[in-house]
Amino acid sequence: MWIFGYGSLVWRPGFEFTSRKVGFIRGYSRRFWQGDTFHRGSEKMHPITTLLFHFQASTWGVAYEVRGEQIAASLQYLNVREAVLGGYDTKLVKFYPQEKDAEEPILALVYIATPQNPSYLGPASEEDIAAQIIVSSGCAGHNIEYLLRLADFMRYFCPQAEDKHLFSIEEALVSILPCLYYTEESLEET
Repeated sequence: MWIFGYGSLVWRPGFEFTSRKVGFIRGYSRRFWQGDTFHRGSEKMHPITTLLFHFQASTWGVAYEVRGEQIAASLQYLNVREAVLGGYDTKLVKFYPQEKDAEEPILALVYIATPQNPSYLGPASEEDIAAQIIVSSGCAGHNIEYLLRLADFMRYFCPQAEDKHLFSIEEALVSILPCLYYTEESLEET
C-alpha cells in the first residue's frame, strides 16, 4: 500500500515505511485553507495545507510504501493525525514518481480536507495567510517551521515543479518578518 503526503508528511511521516518516492498527483492543488487547533495551533485556527480538486493542477510530495504490519499501524496513526484531529477525508489517487524510469502510476491513499470540513477556512490572500502563520503554533511546532520546511522540500526535491501559492505565502511571510532571512547553510544545520 502507498500513502501520499504533501504537507508535514514529506519530512515527518510519523510511521514506519518500507520505501519512499518523491513525485506528484494530478488534479489537485495544494492550498493553505485548512484550520487546525491541535498540531500547529491553539484556540485560534490557522492555515495548514490541504488539497483541492483542480483539473489542470499537480501537487508534489512523497509517497510511502507500507507493507505487512506497517499498513495497520500507519493507517491507525494517520486516521488519528489526519482524520480525527485534522478532519480530512481519504481518497485514492494516482501517484506519478519523479524517477524517469518509472513505468505506471502507483495507486496511493491521500488525506484531503473538503470545504464541508468544519475546520475549512477557505480562500484568503497570501498576506493574510502569512500573518496567521506567524502567530500560530501548537504541539507539533510553530507554523512558520511548517511553511519553511515545505518550501525547502519543494526547492530541493522538486526544483522543476511550480507551487505559486506556497512560495507566495513564503515571500509574504519573509516580507512581514525581514529578520527571518535564512540561508542554505543555516537550513543544513537543522
